[in-house]
Amino acid sequence: IEKSFKCSKHIAFWSYSGETLTKSEASSPVSVSLFSPLNDSLFKNEISNPKMCCGCLICIRTQEVGVVEDLGQFRGLVEPGLNFICYPCSDVAGTLSLRIQQLDVVCETKTKDNVFVKVEVAVQYRVITEKAYDAYYRLSDPTGQIQSYVFDVVRSTLPKMKLDEAFASKAEIAQATKDQLQSVMKEYGYEIMNTLVTDLDPDEINKNAMNEITASKRLKEAASHKAEANKVQQVKAAEADAESRYLSGVGVARQRKAIVQGLQSSVQAFSDEVEGATPKDVMDILLLTQYFDTLSVVGTNNLILEHDPSTGANLQKQLSVSFLNNEAASAKTGLLR
Repeated sequence: IEKSFKCSKHIAFWSYSGETLTKSEASSPVSVSLFSPLNDSLFKNEISNPKMCCGCLICIRTQEVGVVEDLGQFRGLVEPGLNFICYPCSDVAGTLSLRIQQLDVVCETKTKDNVFVKVEVAVQYRVITEKAYDAYYRLSDPTGQIQSYVFDVVRSTLPKMKLDEAFASKAEIAQATKDQLQSVMKEYGYEIMNTLVTDLDPDEINKNAMNEITASKRLKEAASHKAEANKVQQVKAAEADAESRYLSGVGVARQRKAIVQGLQSSVQAFSDEVEGATPKDVMDILLLTQYFDTLSVVGTNNLILEHDPSTGANLQKQLSVSFLNNEAASAKTGLLR
Protein backbone atom coordinates (compact mmCIF):
# COMPACT_ATOMS: atom_id res chain seq x y z
CA ILE A 1 0.00 0.00 0.00
CA GLU A 2 1.36 3.43 -0.84
CA LYS A 3 -0.19 6.80 0.05
CA SER A 4 0.85 10.47 -0.18
CA PHE A 5 -0.20 13.36 2.04
CA LYS A 6 0.29 17.04 1.24
CA CYS A 7 1.96 19.14 3.99
CA SER A 8 2.78 22.82 4.14
CA LYS A 9 6.44 22.34 3.27
CA HIS A 10 6.93 18.83 1.93
CA ILE A 11 5.22 15.65 0.77
CA ALA A 12 5.90 12.42 2.61
CA PHE A 13 5.50 8.95 1.14
CA TRP A 14 5.03 5.80 3.20
CA SER A 15 5.49 2.42 1.53
CA TYR A 16 4.72 -0.92 3.15
CA SER A 17 6.47 -4.07 2.03
CA GLY A 18 6.16 -7.16 4.13
CA GLU A 19 6.96 -6.11 7.66
CA THR A 20 8.96 -3.00 6.78
CA LEU A 21 7.54 0.57 6.72
CA THR A 22 9.74 3.09 4.89
CA LYS A 23 9.31 6.87 4.46
CA SER A 24 10.63 9.21 1.76
CA GLU A 25 10.13 12.97 1.28
CA ALA A 26 9.85 15.29 -1.72
CA SER A 27 11.22 18.79 -1.18
CA SER A 28 8.83 20.52 -3.61
CA PRO A 29 5.15 20.64 -2.55
CA VAL A 30 2.74 19.98 -5.42
CA SER A 31 -0.97 19.28 -5.75
CA VAL A 32 -1.12 15.85 -7.36
CA SER A 33 -2.95 12.61 -6.93
CA LEU A 34 -3.78 11.35 -3.51
CA PHE A 35 -2.98 7.83 -4.66
CA SER A 36 -0.05 6.54 -6.64
CA PRO A 37 1.17 5.98 -9.28
CA LEU A 38 2.65 9.51 -9.51
CA ASN A 39 3.94 11.18 -12.62
CA ASP A 40 7.65 11.94 -12.48
CA SER A 41 7.15 15.02 -14.67
CA LEU A 42 5.23 16.73 -11.85
CA PHE A 43 8.13 16.37 -9.42
CA LYS A 44 11.66 17.62 -9.62
CA ASN A 45 13.06 14.86 -7.42
CA GLU A 46 13.14 11.42 -8.89
CA ILE A 47 11.03 9.02 -6.84
CA SER A 48 10.61 5.38 -7.68
CA ASN A 49 6.94 4.60 -8.08
CA PRO A 50 5.57 1.10 -8.49
CA LYS A 51 3.38 0.61 -11.50
CA MET A 52 -0.15 -0.48 -10.99
CA CYS A 53 -2.75 -1.75 -13.41
CA CYS A 54 -5.53 0.22 -11.82
CA GLY A 55 -6.30 3.89 -12.49
CA CYS A 56 -5.38 6.90 -10.35
CA LEU A 57 -6.91 10.16 -9.22
CA ILE A 58 -5.64 13.69 -9.82
CA CYS A 59 -6.60 16.90 -7.99
CA ILE A 60 -6.83 20.24 -9.86
CA ARG A 61 -7.03 23.43 -7.81
CA THR A 62 -9.73 26.08 -8.15
CA GLN A 63 -9.31 28.56 -11.03
CA GLU A 64 -6.97 26.17 -12.82
CA VAL A 65 -7.41 23.76 -15.70
CA GLY A 66 -5.39 20.62 -16.28
CA VAL A 67 -4.08 19.48 -19.67
CA VAL A 68 -4.31 15.69 -20.10
CA GLU A 69 -2.21 13.81 -22.66
CA ASP A 70 -2.44 10.23 -23.85
CA LEU A 71 1.08 8.99 -24.56
CA GLY A 72 2.17 12.55 -25.36
CA GLN A 73 -0.89 13.42 -27.45
CA PHE A 74 -3.44 15.95 -26.24
CA ARG A 75 -6.62 14.27 -25.03
CA GLY A 76 -8.56 16.98 -23.23
CA LEU A 77 -8.90 19.31 -20.29
CA VAL A 78 -9.82 18.47 -16.72
CA GLU A 79 -11.67 20.89 -14.49
CA PRO A 80 -10.91 21.76 -10.84
CA GLY A 81 -11.56 19.02 -8.34
CA LEU A 82 -10.89 15.30 -8.18
CA ASN A 83 -10.48 13.70 -11.60
CA PHE A 84 -9.77 10.16 -12.79
CA ILE A 85 -7.03 9.40 -15.31
CA CYS A 86 -5.74 6.10 -16.61
CA TYR A 87 -2.08 5.92 -15.69
CA PRO A 88 0.39 5.32 -17.30
CA CYS A 89 -1.38 5.75 -20.63
CA SER A 90 -2.82 9.12 -19.58
CA ASP A 91 -0.88 11.88 -17.93
CA VAL A 92 -1.44 15.47 -16.75
CA ALA A 93 1.09 17.44 -18.77
CA GLY A 94 0.52 20.68 -16.85
CA THR A 95 -1.98 23.18 -15.56
CA LEU A 96 -3.03 26.66 -16.67
CA SER A 97 -4.15 29.36 -14.23
CA LEU A 98 -7.45 31.04 -15.08
CA ARG A 99 -6.80 33.97 -12.77
CA ILE A 100 -6.20 37.48 -14.06
CA GLN A 101 -2.47 38.05 -14.26
CA GLN A 102 -0.48 41.24 -14.65
CA LEU A 103 2.68 41.82 -16.63
CA ASP A 104 4.68 45.03 -16.03
CA VAL A 105 6.65 46.17 -19.07
CA VAL A 106 9.20 49.01 -18.98
CA CYS A 107 10.04 50.51 -22.36
CA GLU A 108 12.45 53.35 -23.14
CA THR A 109 11.81 55.57 -26.16
CA LYS A 110 11.99 59.21 -27.20
CA THR A 111 9.36 61.83 -27.90
CA LYS A 112 8.92 64.17 -30.84
CA ASP A 113 11.01 66.85 -29.11
CA ASN A 114 13.88 64.34 -28.60
CA VAL A 115 13.35 63.66 -24.90
CA PHE A 116 14.05 60.09 -23.78
CA VAL A 117 11.45 58.69 -21.39
CA LYS A 118 10.86 55.39 -19.65
CA VAL A 119 7.28 54.18 -20.07
CA GLU A 120 5.88 51.60 -17.67
CA VAL A 121 2.86 49.68 -18.98
CA ALA A 122 0.84 47.21 -16.91
CA VAL A 123 -0.94 44.54 -19.00
CA GLN A 124 -3.71 42.55 -17.28
CA TYR A 125 -4.62 39.32 -19.06
CA ARG A 126 -6.10 35.84 -18.48
CA VAL A 127 -6.42 32.51 -20.23
CA ILE A 128 -9.66 31.86 -22.12
CA THR A 129 -10.97 28.51 -20.87
CA GLU A 130 -12.36 27.48 -24.23
CA LYS A 131 -8.99 28.15 -25.85
CA ALA A 132 -6.74 26.60 -23.22
CA TYR A 133 -5.32 24.27 -25.89
CA ASP A 134 -3.99 27.26 -27.90
CA ALA A 135 -2.71 28.96 -24.76
CA TYR A 136 -0.74 25.86 -23.70
CA TYR A 137 0.54 24.49 -26.99
CA ARG A 138 0.79 27.38 -29.44
CA LEU A 139 2.86 29.78 -27.32
CA SER A 140 6.02 28.85 -25.48
CA ASP A 141 6.53 32.32 -23.97
CA PRO A 142 3.29 34.37 -23.84
CA THR A 143 4.78 37.07 -21.61
CA GLY A 144 7.63 37.60 -24.05
CA GLN A 145 5.20 38.02 -26.95
CA ILE A 146 3.05 40.47 -24.97
CA GLN A 147 6.18 42.43 -24.09
CA SER A 148 7.22 42.58 -27.75
CA TYR A 149 3.86 44.00 -28.84
CA VAL A 150 3.95 46.57 -26.04
CA PHE A 151 7.38 47.71 -27.19
CA ASP A 152 6.12 47.97 -30.77
CA VAL A 153 3.06 50.07 -29.90
CA VAL A 154 4.82 52.39 -27.47
CA ARG A 155 7.80 53.02 -29.73
CA SER A 156 5.52 53.77 -32.69
CA THR A 157 3.14 56.07 -30.77
CA LEU A 158 5.28 58.21 -28.47
CA PRO A 159 7.68 59.53 -31.17
CA LYS A 160 4.67 61.32 -32.71
CA MET A 161 4.03 63.31 -29.53
CA LYS A 162 5.88 65.96 -27.61
CA LEU A 163 6.65 65.38 -23.96
CA ASP A 164 3.76 67.46 -22.65
CA GLU A 165 1.38 65.75 -25.09
CA ALA A 166 2.62 62.33 -23.96
CA PHE A 167 1.74 63.09 -20.34
CA ALA A 168 -1.71 64.24 -21.44
CA SER A 169 -2.28 61.24 -23.75
CA LYS A 170 -1.57 58.31 -21.43
CA ALA A 171 -5.09 56.97 -21.98
CA GLU A 172 -4.61 57.01 -25.75
CA ILE A 173 -1.33 55.08 -25.47
CA ALA A 174 -2.96 52.52 -23.18
CA GLN A 175 -5.94 52.08 -25.52
CA ALA A 176 -3.72 51.65 -28.59
CA THR A 177 -1.70 48.99 -26.75
CA LYS A 178 -4.86 47.16 -25.65
CA ASP A 179 -6.34 47.17 -29.17
CA GLN A 180 -3.14 45.77 -30.66
CA LEU A 181 -2.78 43.05 -28.04
CA GLN A 182 -6.43 42.00 -28.14
CA SER A 183 -6.40 41.41 -31.87
CA VAL A 184 -3.30 39.20 -31.65
CA MET A 185 -3.41 37.41 -28.29
CA LYS A 186 -7.03 36.27 -28.62
CA GLU A 187 -5.94 33.94 -31.39
CA TYR A 188 -3.57 32.26 -28.95
CA GLY A 189 -6.13 31.82 -26.17
CA TYR A 190 -5.39 34.92 -24.10
CA GLU A 191 -7.82 37.73 -23.31
CA ILE A 192 -6.42 41.20 -22.60
CA MET A 193 -8.50 42.62 -19.76
CA ASN A 194 -6.88 46.06 -19.52
CA THR A 195 -3.69 47.99 -20.18
CA LEU A 196 -2.51 50.88 -18.02
CA VAL A 197 0.30 53.36 -18.54
CA THR A 198 1.40 53.59 -14.93
CA ASP A 199 4.44 55.83 -15.31
CA LEU A 200 6.19 58.23 -17.71
CA ASP A 201 9.64 58.99 -16.39
CA PRO A 202 11.91 61.38 -18.34
CA ASP A 203 15.54 61.77 -17.34
CA GLU A 204 16.48 63.91 -14.35
CA ILE A 205 17.78 66.88 -16.38
CA ASN A 206 14.52 67.24 -18.31
CA LYS A 207 12.45 66.89 -15.15
CA ASN A 208 14.44 69.70 -13.51
CA ALA A 209 14.02 71.84 -16.65
CA MET A 210 10.26 71.26 -16.63
CA ASN A 211 10.09 72.21 -12.96
CA GLU A 212 12.04 75.40 -13.66
CA ILE A 213 9.70 76.31 -16.53
CA THR A 214 6.69 75.82 -14.29
CA ALA A 215 8.33 77.82 -11.51
CA SER A 216 9.12 80.67 -13.94
CA LYS A 217 5.51 80.78 -15.14
CA ARG A 218 4.30 80.91 -11.55
CA LEU A 219 6.75 83.71 -10.72
CA LYS A 220 5.62 85.65 -13.80
CA GLU A 221 2.00 85.32 -12.77
CA ALA A 222 2.89 86.32 -9.22
CA ALA A 223 4.74 89.44 -10.46
CA SER A 224 1.76 90.38 -12.66
CA HIS A 225 -0.65 90.01 -9.76
CA LYS A 226 1.68 91.97 -7.50
CA ALA A 227 1.95 94.83 -10.03
CA GLU A 228 -1.82 94.87 -10.41
CA ALA A 229 -2.17 95.00 -6.64
CA ASN A 230 0.28 97.91 -6.44
CA LYS A 231 -1.66 99.72 -9.17
CA VAL A 232 -4.93 99.29 -7.32
CA GLN A 233 -3.26 100.40 -4.12
CA GLN A 234 -1.87 103.58 -5.71
CA VAL A 235 -5.18 104.39 -7.41
CA LYS A 236 -7.04 103.93 -4.16
CA ALA A 237 -4.44 106.02 -2.33
CA ALA A 238 -4.82 108.83 -4.91
CA GLU A 239 -8.59 108.67 -4.65
CA ALA A 240 -8.33 108.79 -0.88
CA ASP A 241 -5.94 111.77 -1.02
CA ALA A 242 -8.26 113.63 -3.40
CA GLU A 243 -11.21 112.93 -1.15
CA SER A 244 -9.19 114.05 1.86
CA ARG A 245 -8.18 117.31 0.19
CA TYR A 246 -11.74 117.95 -0.88
CA LEU A 247 -13.03 117.44 2.62
CA SER A 248 -10.19 119.57 4.00
CA GLY A 249 -11.15 122.39 1.60
CA VAL A 250 -14.76 122.10 2.64
CA GLY A 251 -13.66 122.30 6.26
CA VAL A 252 -11.47 125.37 5.65
CA ALA A 253 -14.30 127.08 3.76
CA ARG A 254 -16.70 126.41 6.57
CA GLN A 255 -14.12 127.62 9.09
CA ARG A 256 -13.61 130.90 7.25
CA LYS A 257 -17.34 131.34 6.85
CA ALA A 258 -17.76 130.87 10.58
CA ILE A 259 -14.94 133.38 11.28
CA VAL A 260 -16.53 135.95 9.00
CA GLN A 261 -19.90 135.43 10.64
CA GLY A 262 -18.29 135.78 14.06
CA LEU A 263 -16.44 138.96 13.07
CA GLN A 264 -19.62 140.35 11.63
CA SER A 265 -21.44 139.70 14.88
CA SER A 266 -18.57 141.17 16.90
CA VAL A 267 -18.48 144.36 14.78
CA GLN A 268 -22.23 144.75 15.04
CA ALA A 269 -22.22 144.27 18.82
CA PHE A 270 -19.22 146.62 19.33
CA SER A 271 -20.84 149.34 17.18
CA ASP A 272 -24.05 149.09 19.17
CA GLU A 273 -22.24 149.29 22.55
CA VAL A 274 -19.71 152.09 21.77
CA GLU A 275 -21.09 155.30 20.37
CA GLY A 276 -19.22 156.84 17.47
CA ALA A 277 -17.27 153.61 16.66
CA THR A 278 -17.23 152.75 13.04
CA PRO A 279 -16.93 149.25 11.64
CA LYS A 280 -13.40 150.12 10.40
CA ASP A 281 -12.25 150.86 13.92
CA VAL A 282 -13.61 147.56 15.13
CA MET A 283 -11.82 145.63 12.34
CA ASP A 284 -8.52 147.35 13.13
CA ILE A 285 -8.81 146.34 16.78
CA LEU A 286 -9.61 142.73 15.86
CA LEU A 287 -6.75 142.48 13.37
CA LEU A 288 -4.32 143.90 15.94
CA THR A 289 -5.50 141.36 18.51
CA GLN A 290 -5.01 138.50 16.07
CA TYR A 291 -1.57 139.83 15.17
CA PHE A 292 -0.41 139.71 18.78
CA ASP A 293 -1.92 136.27 19.26
CA THR A 294 0.00 135.04 16.23
CA LEU A 295 3.28 136.49 17.52
CA SER A 296 2.82 134.82 20.88
CA VAL A 297 2.18 131.42 19.28
CA VAL A 298 5.03 131.66 16.78
CA GLY A 299 7.52 133.05 19.26
CA THR A 300 6.98 130.24 21.73
CA ASN A 301 9.27 127.75 19.93
CA ASN A 302 10.88 129.77 17.12
CA LEU A 303 13.48 132.54 16.67
CA ILE A 304 12.50 135.12 14.08
CA LEU A 305 15.30 136.88 12.22
CA GLU A 306 15.28 139.39 9.42
CA HIS A 307 15.97 137.93 6.03
CA ASP A 308 19.02 140.06 5.23
CA PRO A 309 22.69 139.00 4.76
CA SER A 310 23.90 141.94 6.83
CA THR A 311 21.74 140.83 9.72
CA GLY A 312 23.53 137.46 9.84
CA ALA A 313 26.95 139.18 9.66
CA ASN A 314 26.04 141.57 12.49
CA LEU A 315 24.83 138.70 14.61
CA GLN A 316 28.11 136.83 14.04
CA LYS A 317 30.13 139.95 14.90
CA GLN A 318 28.16 140.51 18.09
CA LEU A 319 28.67 136.96 19.18
CA SER A 320 32.44 137.15 18.51
CA VAL A 321 32.80 140.39 20.51
CA SER A 322 30.81 138.88 23.35
CA PHE A 323 33.06 135.80 23.45
CA LEU A 324 36.22 137.95 23.39
CA ASN A 325 34.96 140.16 26.20
CA ASN A 326 34.17 137.11 28.30
CA GLU A 327 37.67 135.69 27.75
CA ALA A 328 39.34 139.03 28.61
CA ALA A 329 37.32 139.34 31.80
CA SER A 330 38.27 135.82 32.83
CA ALA A 331 42.00 136.49 32.21
CA LYS A 332 41.89 139.75 34.23
CA THR A 333 40.24 138.02 37.15
CA GLY A 334 42.94 135.35 37.15
CA LEU A 335 45.77 137.99 37.30
CA LEU A 336 44.20 139.77 40.22
CA ARG A 337 44.18 136.50 42.17
